[in-house]
Amino acid sequence: MQSQGPTPVLDPHALAEQMSGRLLIGGELVPARSGRTFDVANPATGVVIGRAALGEAADVDAAVAAAVAGQAAWREMGARERGRLVVECGRRLNEHVEELGRLVALETGKALRTESRVEASILADVFTFFGGLAPELKGETVPFNPKMLTLTQREPLGVVGAIIPWNVPMMLMALKIAPALVAGNAVVVKSAEEAPFAVLRACEIMSQVLPKGVLNILSGFGPECGGPLVAHPRVKKITFTGSVETGRIVYRTAAEKLIPVTLELGGKSPMIVMDDADLDRAVEGAMVGMRFTRQGQSCTAASRMLVHDRVHDAFVAKLKARVDALRMGDPLDEATDIGAIVSRQQYDKVLSYIEVGRGTPGAQALECSSMPEDPRLAGGLFVRPVLFTGLGNDSRLAREEIFGPVTCIIRFRDYEEAIAMANDTEYGLAATIWTRDLRTAMDATQRLEAGFVQVNQNLVVQPNLSYGGVKTSGLGKEASLESMLEHFTHKKTIIVNMT
Repeated sequence: MQSQGPTPVLDPHALAEQMSGRLLIGGELVPARSGRTFDVANPATGVVIGRAALGEAADVDAAVAAAVAGQAAWREMGARERGRLVVECGRRLNEHVEELGRLVALETGKALRTESRVEASILADVFTFFGGLAPELKGETVPFNPKMLTLTQREPLGVVGAIIPWNVPMMLMALKIAPALVAGNAVVVKSAEEAPFAVLRACEIMSQVLPKGVLNILSGFGPECGGPLVAHPRVKKITFTGSVETGRIVYRTAAEKLIPVTLELGGKSPMIVMDDADLDRAVEGAMVGMRFTRQGQSCTAASRMLVHDRVHDAFVAKLKARVDALRMGDPLDEATDIGAIVSRQQYDKVLSYIEVGRGTPGAQALECSSMPEDPRLAGGLFVRPVLFTGLGNDSRLAREEIFGPVTCIIRFRDYEEAIAMANDTEYGLAATIWTRDLRTAMDATQRLEAGFVQVNQNLVVQPNLSYGGVKTSGLGKEASLESMLEHFTHKKTIIVNMT
């Protein structure tokens, strides 16, 4: 049995310092080959909390070499044994929920109580879920010819490169590496430069369970670290979550190598509220759907709320009252509902969109909640949530992904108009409709151009619910048995002539 792993460290500042300057390669925490690092700051204060190792091409080479070496024995291990080890990873991670929640709150600015602790809990659940699916890595017998035994079997792809974002880094990492590992692949993760420490700590914990080289993680920037990982000749699959622009670059590079990719990209998810909807329930759905407690930093955020003209004003009033009640403050304070925007670059982007909205004739910007009063947070990247009314579906705010606490509430007069507006977008990640009429609801589920459609609820991504978009929102599925089988294995056909 492997060692019991590191002891939980509940001081996130101490843990960030402990994780500073390290990559995980071949089961060991090591510095970057160059010895270089970069600063990671707390978005709520602007104070540097640690220095992440600056991974570059040489580090990618080392991590991929370790993964190739580790995968050779890992793929030969029985699937159920791999599953057992991945479940054990989940058990170990569950013992570290509080420390991981605190650390990700410190580096991303997400509130501990409403967001970060929840994410850390889901992290463990994902590994437990996929570990239990190991026996499903099975093939089929094919009735091709009575004198020939014809069958198929699932085989791993090899080394998987996983590039993750900063908004929910631990959960999205888990959705990539858990099915990849169970399927017999080795993984090299490239973390987001804004949030490298919690995912590194999670991988360190899992490295006490997994064979050396099976799981590796690098930190660094896209061109110097992510680019070499995608282009590496021994990487046989890329799974990426991020912007459409970067996704296109990843796709082009992967295409040159003719390797499979999974892309989970942007969204501009519509939330349709019909005039017969339960408004109180719809408002609660908008609170969850817009991810206000995550500062709107979500690909599936309900950033276009299409509300029937008859209930528009009442819906806006109820939603504003609910968002006003949220408290902005220190992400590590249990009383905080909303934390800070993750980085100065993202903060400036969000503010620029708010200014565009304010300058649009006929638009009204309803600012909600209030800025933190704590003087220690004066340099923090806090943005009050804004509900825009009076904007059309052709507005930049309604068409472009803002990734901040900004939503457009747009009037419509009839159902057909709502469906047309909902689908009038380059994106197709998620959508919801709120109505008491079953016929309307079922018609909408068929006509909405999105990969993840819900009626009268707005659940976040869950293990066992196939998740992925259409149009420019991406390629492939995550979070399900389908994702493990179709995206992390290939099917081999075997024919035995018995004559």
